[in-house]
Amino acid sequence: MVFFQLLLMLLVILVAAEVFTNALEHLGERLGISEGVTGSIFAAVGTALPETLVPLLAIFSYTSATGNSHAGHDIGVGAILGAPLMLATLSISLMALSVLKRRGSTGHVRPERTGLVRDLNFFILAFVFATVAMFVPHTEPLVRYGISILMILIYFVYVLMTIKASQALVEDGHATEAEDIMFLSRLGLPTNMPTIFVQLILGLGLLIFGAKGFINEVETAAAILGVSALLLSLLIIPIATELPEKVNSILWIRKGKDTLAFGNITGAMVFQGTLLPAIGIMLTDWSPRLEVSWGIGITLLAAVWLRYRIAQGGLLVWHLLVNGGLYLLYLAIVLH
Repeated sequence: MVFFQLLLMLLVILVAAEVFTNALEHLGERLGISEGVTGSIFAAVGTALPETLVPLLAIFSYTSATGNSHAGHDIGVGAILGAPLMLATLSISLMALSVLKRRGSTGHVRPERTGLVRDLNFFILAFVFATVAMFVPHTEPLVRYGISILMILIYFVYVLMTIKASQALVEDGHATEAEDIMFLSRLGLPTNMPTIFVQLILGLGLLIFGAKGFINEVETAAAILGVSALLLSLLIIPIATELPEKVNSILWIRKGKDTLAFGNITGAMVFQGTLLPAIGIMLTDWSPRLEVSWGIGITLLAAVWLRYRIAQGGLLVWHLLVNGGLYLLYLAIVLH
């Protein structure tokens, strides 16, 4: 029954993400903004809502309901760090697998370069601070809070720079275009700003419902499987909550929309590598346990690998498959 409920909540999350991102594409088209802004900010933040809500609900709701702050913090930390790990490794490689037959292992992927470089640079910088914070003693709360505030500021600077670059990208042909008609329009409603916002709110409500239902079953599932709540959160929750990014990015890259595909993932990486770790640093023990340390290390390595390949002239399909290998390496380490 537990696993059936996990699957049911997973389906709710998937449906909610489709409803939400469909409305986001129409919002981006209406506002006349670039694919970079739509992918890296709108779609990334929108589809990141489940993995944003899971740690917050785990830290606050789960702890207050059960009185078990340790389990709540474990689920929260696992969800916070598991999300960027999944995005930087498995999600990137799934995009490559989806176009491997069509483009070949030495085929090119061509996202808009400046936006991708900006995303990776900001993510790597923020995640280095998140790593440093793990080794700051709890007897130095001002230092830990200072790092958290700095990481929040990093995200706001990132948003401002991304929006500032939007106009030039639109003029270069990177404007957002919605592929499908809006879901509410299929019911006979007009496609305008009020209906776009109604669909956004509907999608958000479903995301909250799915995320809350999912975490309620995590500790029970962990006990059945004989693993810790921390490890299950690092591995299972991100697989479920990152599915919106995976599915949307796979669909986009198969349509040749490489910029939207990458922006959806790397923009979510920046969001989840800044704001969420900042919350974790302030509200949880945030200590360098084995699963956590290896997760951060592999995530940083995956991001640095992509940044290195871009600096060397561009990305090929096989470069992205290396990130999938890093995820398998992490599994081998923590499950050994």
